[in-house]
Amino acid sequence: MSLVSLKTELRQDLKLTPQLLQSMEILQMNSQELLEYLNKVSEENPLVEQEDVSSLRSAYEELRQKASWIDAGGVGGTFSHEDGTMPERGAADREMESLAAFLCDQLDRKRLAKPLLALCRYIAELVDEDGYLTQEDLDGLLDLKIPQSLIDQALETVQSLDPAGVGARSLSECLLLQLARRDNVSPAVMDIVSRFLPELGRKHYGPISRELGLTTEEIQAAEKVIASLEPHPGRAFQPSEPTVYVRPDIFVAELDGEWKVILNEYYLPRVSISDYYARLLKESDEQETREYLQKKMQQAKWLLGSLERRGSTLRACAEAILEAQLPFFTGQTGELSPMSLSTLAESLGVHPSTVSRATRGKYLQCRQGTYPLRYFFSRAIGTQGLSQQAVKRKLLELVQGEDHAHPLSDQRLCQLLAAQGVQVARRTVAKYRLELGIRSSAGRRR
Repeated sequence: MSLVSLKTELRQDLKLTPQLLQSMEILQMNSQELLEYLNKVSEENPLVEQEDVSSLRSAYEELRQKASWIDAGGVGGTFSHEDGTMPERGAADREMESLAAFLCDQLDRKRLAKPLLALCRYIAELVDEDGYLTQEDLDGLLDLKIPQSLIDQALETVQSLDPAGVGARSLSECLLLQLARRDNVSPAVMDIVSRFLPELGRKHYGPISRELGLTTEEIQAAEKVIASLEPHPGRAFQPSEPTVYVRPDIFVAELDGEWKVILNEYYLPRVSISDYYARLLKESDEQETREYLQKKMQQAKWLLGSLERRGSTLRACAEAILEAQLPFFTGQTGELSPMSLSTLAESLGVHPSTVSRATRGKYLQCRQGTYPLRYFFSRAIGTQGLSQQAVKRKLLELVQGEDHAHPLSDQRLCQLLAAQGVQVARRTVAKYRLELGIRSSAGRRR
């Protein structure tokens, strides 16, 4: 029996040629990355010439006159609204106010005796960004010949202020201060916070059970209460993440009564093939020079082709987004229509990975603000077929309209959304709440 056999098979393979790899790489670059890449290529390839065209600057200024909301830094950079989400009501005001200023404002309204008020204000300034005091700072007051009784009175006054737990000297004291403001807190919870926080953190229930005579179920119930407390009472007053500046890749604007997509290429140099080196390639008699220039000519042509494909693909994606989300761009609604990468790819006749690369890390600026392109993609949720962003907006509206003395739990938010036709799980509500930067119901209670 022969061990050798012949078999004919049809098979389709995708080979990533250097040209294809370069095209994919350029397609994925955002504006800043592309500018840096072009500068690097022009240094390495003598056939690639860059030319700054003054007419582009004039065209950009003309665009700004027609769409005044375009930032003057559109060529240099513009502010990006993170994830395009709406800030929590009052967030901007709170960020502008320090924790110490917030505490002093409360103290000024308490009508305290002048010596006590002065000491309370001094202690308020000693509170760190998490809302804590150090015992060393308080001990230093004794060196100033301040009576211990006055120090104790001032400390008690500061600890009575909002946010609950402020002015504590330890995590245990911080949590106890918060529990003291709650009704019907069991003695077991107070005992665990006072004596057994390290054991509770490691879930070593045995020592707690033996010392306090509690069952595991009772300890776990107490653990849930403790988990609802805020270990960093000053967190809300900490400065937000540094402002991120990005250069939008796309503008969507109404020009002469028509909504259009404009690629932000005003800052990019015009790339072309050097006439001098192209002529040298034809005229040179040196084999080595001709081979070198031929290779660089091929690379330059690949680059120009890749840049053209990047522009056309990005424009096609943006125009499809504009068509699908036109009510959003025109200001008719603040909600987005459901749209996925795969449906957009199908409508453009390209592979979803192409759309993914074209939209990754890129930003779109419109009258409403600056958004990541990925912001406009969202699957349908609930019986109404709303997008994820629309559900988040509804969630935020519910939280903003809640009774601050009795904030809505995740389960209650889930029920209220369901009443509006948005069927989502409680864990989904919790996930969206965290993405919006909204604290738990316990953390929102005032």
